[in-house]
Amino acid sequence: MQLLIKENKVLLIIIAIAVMVSFLIIGGRFSVENRNKTYDIVLDFNEIKAMADQSDHDVAWWLSEFKKMGITKVGLAEESMVSLMEDTELPINATVMDIIMKDADWEANYPSDFIEEMKAMGYDKYDVLIEAASSEAFDFVAGGVKERYQPENYFIKATDVGGYLLLNGTAKQTLYSEKYKYMSSIKKGFVEKDEIVSSKIMYINYGLLPSKVQIVESAGMDIIPRTASYEGWNDTKYAEAVINSYGKLDKVPEYMIVGGEGVIGYDDGIETARDYITKNHVTIGLIENTTQLQNILQFGVNDIVKSTGYDAVRIFSVWDYIQNRYQYYGYEGAKEIENTLFRAVVERNVRLIYFKPIKEFKDQHVYVTELDEYQTMFSNLETRLEQHKIEFGSRASVMDQYTVSLWAKFAMALGCVAAAVLLIRSILPINRRMKAGLFALGALGATGAYAVMPGYAELMTSFAAAVIFPSVATLFIIRQSKEFSDTLDRSERLPKIVGLGILTLLCGVVISLMGGLMTAAPISSVNYMLEIDIFRGVKLAQLLPLLFFIAAYLAYYGYGESKKYRGILEYNDLREMMNASIKVWMVLIGIILLGVGYYYIERTGHDSSIQVSGLEMIFRNLLEDNLTARPRSKEFLFAFPAVMMLLYTSVRKFKLWPIVFGLASIIGMTSVANTFMHIRTPLYLGFARTGYSLLFGIVIGIVGILIFEIGHMLYKKLERQIG
Repeated sequence: MQLLIKENKVLLIIIAIAVMVSFLIIGGRFSVENRNKTYDIVLDFNEIKAMADQSDHDVAWWLSEFKKMGITKVGLAEESMVSLMEDTELPINATVMDIIMKDADWEANYPSDFIEEMKAMGYDKYDVLIEAASSEAFDFVAGGVKERYQPENYFIKATDVGGYLLLNGTAKQTLYSEKYKYMSSIKKGFVEKDEIVSSKIMYINYGLLPSKVQIVESAGMDIIPRTASYEGWNDTKYAEAVINSYGKLDKVPEYMIVGGEGVIGYDDGIETARDYITKNHVTIGLIENTTQLQNILQFGVNDIVKSTGYDAVRIFSVWDYIQNRYQYYGYEGAKEIENTLFRAVVERNVRLIYFKPIKEFKDQHVYVTELDEYQTMFSNLETRLEQHKIEFGSRASVMDQYTVSLWAKFAMALGCVAAAVLLIRSILPINRRMKAGLFALGALGATGAYAVMPGYAELMTSFAAAVIFPSVATLFIIRQSKEFSDTLDRSERLPKIVGLGILTLLCGVVISLMGGLMTAAPISSVNYMLEIDIFRGVKLAQLLPLLFFIAAYLAYYGYGESKKYRGILEYNDLREMMNASIKVWMVLIGIILLGVGYYYIERTGHDSSIQVSGLEMIFRNLLEDNLTARPRSKEFLFAFPAVMMLLYTSVRKFKLWPIVFGLASIIGMTSVANTFMHIRTPLYLGFARTGYSLLFGIVIGIVGILIFEIGHMLYKKLERQIG
């Protein structure tokens, strides 16, 4: 070890400087995270009303009860044709012309003068025809259309009892059914066909319904308007009309939660929405995806967030599959929904919950209407979040704008280059000149990357740290295990082996932890913490250190009996491995390892095709309820204990087991760095998670060593008796 330090003093100094820089960056991020400690809740009016309709109380009563729980804001969606037809009693109907025109005598269903005016104006199958059978319904829709949309996009015809509106649609706005096959008498076979079923025009907005506004205001709650905007119907005129409708409310909305395809006015740019948000200090929302990875892509939202200095808040919407987690995993009540909300706020920088009421697990159309379920859930949530110093407040906190300087990123890039050269030197016999050349080449590449494409360069630096430092930790563990194997007697006392195993594990985790900080620091800017931008390459960063393990293992343990120089990857190592005779048991073990590896890689990341079992989720929740942060199961259950088992089996001179436990131990080293790849997760959770994993992993490692030791003793005793 002393020789290694002496020969690589310059590289180690560069690495040390880079790690110190990462500590400074991480310290600044700590301060930002500690000031972002207030969350808020917004109720979805339409779903609260739907729940109220299934209960013994009206929506006003339910709103007053939620207000007693401290919730003071209600998300009220502007009306579209879909909502007017489904959620109100207004006598109104809208249909795509393609559907209407399939009736051969459809014109007879409408006034002749209206049909003549339609023909004179021109229409096609993509248009939408609205029929209002009352003055109230007609005035609301016609007024909204005139205020918000360009005259060439509509035709209005009033009648004594209501009226008609024809909205000009296009093929681009049309919604089709899925393709289905039918028998064609002409083509004498099956052909595919789809049909027009609706149009985006059915979802364009006409304004807030006065009757709903009155209900919310009478309950003494603030309205958060939800406006949906769609291309072709979303210009400056539309945006200004929407803003004027906001002005009719008692106060400026605290949040803008964008609906539809983009921010209001996006057809003409973001200026109208941006100016309104900036002038009135409105916080724009970033709605988290259903996969919990990044935010929903809505045109103009990210541009406004950046132009307003990141005055934005991440929103967790209670999606329908979350609503149905009542009595989930065998829990009483809404425990798992509470867990979901808790994780969103604590682990993912969510500070605004857009809440929709609970539904029965086995019936997706039936709401839970017991008030105490909601009181218990929100009370428990508030208590649990207070333990993390996150408070329920009148307004969600906004994260300070935090950026990482270019020079700091470059310094960390040089640290990664130095660590990579050190890694190569540790298994290949390169001289001092070669080391200097490799470092110069890497430094030149880093300089060019930051000069030409700094955005990609910071991600490359983060990715490099996530791969290189776990590989260094891997190298250290293998090196120490082999050194103890060579210097200690096979019959060495167990307490000493256990102690050395713990020490080796601690050192390996510290090295990986430095890599975790070097991974997090370059991309600790607010745009990553809000998940406007994300770190990619998580699975590859998990895989590459596993591949490096093969080279490192051969360099120190060799393959067969021809190993000459410990710590150098020799040609004989590769040759003997490639020429080895394959036995059935090797094939079986290889299949098992491949299966485990596939499962491990697939379970990594947010888009995994492998679902976590109910039993594992209950176990996770148990840890989450009783600890500051849930330790990673793969770390403390087998990866960290495997480090201790690697050293133990090496000292005891067991065959095969060192490579098995060595492979498992690498998962732990990569997992430590992986913990800090999730930039939206507050740093203190990453440190707490790793600490718990170490503590539990050491305990399980000791138990594993004792089991192996007892099993080995019994095996030897049985062998002597048989012999």
